[in-house]
Amino acid sequence: MKRKSKNLPVSRSGRFSAGPEPEAAKFTESVSFDWRLWRYDILGSMAHATMLQKIGLLTKTERNGIVNGLERIGQEIAAGRFRWKTELEDVHMNIEAALTRRVPAGAKLHTGRSRNDQIALDVRLWLRDQIAALARELRDLQKALVDFGSRNAGVVLPGYTHLQRAQPVYFAHHMLAYVEMFERDHQRASECFRRVNVCPLGSGAIAGSTLPLDRELVAKLLGFVDARNRPRLTQNSMDAVSDRDFAIEFCASAALIALHLSRLAEDLILWATAEFNFIKISDAYTTGSSLMPQKKNPDIAELSRGKAGRVFGNLMALLTLLKGLPMTYNRDLQEDKERLFDTADTVRSTARLMAAMLRHTTVHAGNCLQAASDPGLLATDLVDHLVRKGRSFREAHHGVGQLVALAERSGKRLNELSVAELQSVDPKLDTDALRIFDVPRALTRRNLTGAPGAREVKRQLGRWKAMLSE
Repeated sequence: MKRKSKNLPVSRSGRFSAGPEPEAAKFTESVSFDWRLWRYDILGSMAHATMLQKIGLLTKTERNGIVNGLERIGQEIAAGRFRWKTELEDVHMNIEAALTRRVPAGAKLHTGRSRNDQIALDVRLWLRDQIAALARELRDLQKALVDFGSRNAGVVLPGYTHLQRAQPVYFAHHMLAYVEMFERDHQRASECFRRVNVCPLGSGAIAGSTLPLDRELVAKLLGFVDARNRPRLTQNSMDAVSDRDFAIEFCASAALIALHLSRLAEDLILWATAEFNFIKISDAYTTGSSLMPQKKNPDIAELSRGKAGRVFGNLMALLTLLKGLPMTYNRDLQEDKERLFDTADTVRSTARLMAAMLRHTTVHAGNCLQAASDPGLLATDLVDHLVRKGRSFREAHHGVGQLVALAERSGKRLNELSVAELQSVDPKLDTDALRIFDVPRALTRRNLTGAPGAREVKRQLGRWKAMLSE
C-alpha cells in the first residue's frame, strides 16, 4: 500500500508519491551517526536565521521564535530527551522537523540553503573544535614526555639502530625525540585548522541562490574569520559542497600522529619486557592473563600501537571514497563522517591515555646504565679519538673494526684490551685510548645542537619547558 504524501520524510515530500522501502530507508539513513553534529547544526541554523532576518526574509519575531525553539531542542538533546527518528534520515531533518512542529516559522528556516552546504558547514564547525581539542591534548602529551625525561634526567640508556645497541644517550634525549615529532603534529593541526576555517554556507545545492544572502554575516557570526576579523568564504559553490579535502587532510595529519604514538608505544612495550626491564608501567595501565597468573601485559601501549592501523584505514577509505566522484555533491559523501569521527575519537583518546600512562611509568635506572655501559657502544668515540690524532676517518674506522674483531676472538670487552693489543692494530692507540670508555665523559663531549650531551639535553629540556608553559 502506498504511503500518504503527508507522512513522507521532509526530503521526499512533493516530488514523491511514496516513501522508501523500510530496508532502503535503513540503508540510506545517517542520523544514527551524524546526530553528533547536532550542536553545530543548531549553531549554523541560528546564524542562518539571523541573516534571513537581516535581509528581510524573516521578521524579528519569527527569527526569535526560531532561535528560542532551536535552543530548547538543543537542551533536550543535551539532556538525552530528544527522540531521533531514522525515517527523517539525518540530523538536519530531525531538528528542522521538530522545530517546525513547535514554531510555524521553522518552515522558513531552510530558505536559501541546501543540505549540501548545511552538512559542509556542520562538519567544518565540528572539525574546528576537534582540531582545537587535539592540539591541547598534543601539548599535554608533550608536557608528559618532558616531565618523564626531567624526572629521569641523569639516566643513561643505549640508543638503538636496527634494534641493536648503537651509542649511549640520555633517557631524556630519547623522550625529547618524541616531543619533536609531536611538535610537527601540532603544527600540522594548526595548518589544517586554517583550511577548515572557511564558511561554505550560501553555496546552496550547487549554484548558490538568487536570494540576496549575506554570506559574510553568517561567516562572522560563526567565527569563520581571519586574524583581522575578515570573513573567510568558499569562492566556488560547486567546490564548496563537494570539497572534503579538509577532512582528508585532517585524517592524514591524524595518521602521522597515530604513527608517532605507535612508535612511542613500541619503545615502551620493548622496555617493559623482562629482556630489557628498563621501565615499569603502573598496574592501572596494564592487564593480566586469563590463564597465566604471573603475566602483566602492556595492553594500553599495545592498543595504542594497534589503533594506528584503523586510523590509516580511515584515511585510505576517504581517499578511495573521493577519488572517483564527479562534480559536485554525491550521496557517497555520507560515508565520510564515520571515518572522520572515528579518526578524531581514536587519536584523541590514544594521546590522552599515552600522556596519563607516561605519568605513571617508572624507569629502572640501574638496568638502563648497565646496558649502556657496554664499551662497544663507544667504538665510534674511539674512531673520533684516532681522527683527532691525524688518521683519516676511513683508516680509523677500519682499525677500530679490527679491534672489535680482536676483542671478540679474545673473549674480552673492548675496554679490556691491553695497550699492546691496541697498538698491534694502530700504534697511535695508547693509554689515553682506554679513557675513551667512560660513559659520563663520553656524553659530556656531545654538546652540538641536538646532540645527547649533558649540557645540551639540559638546555633542550629547559627550552621545551618554557615553550610548553606559554
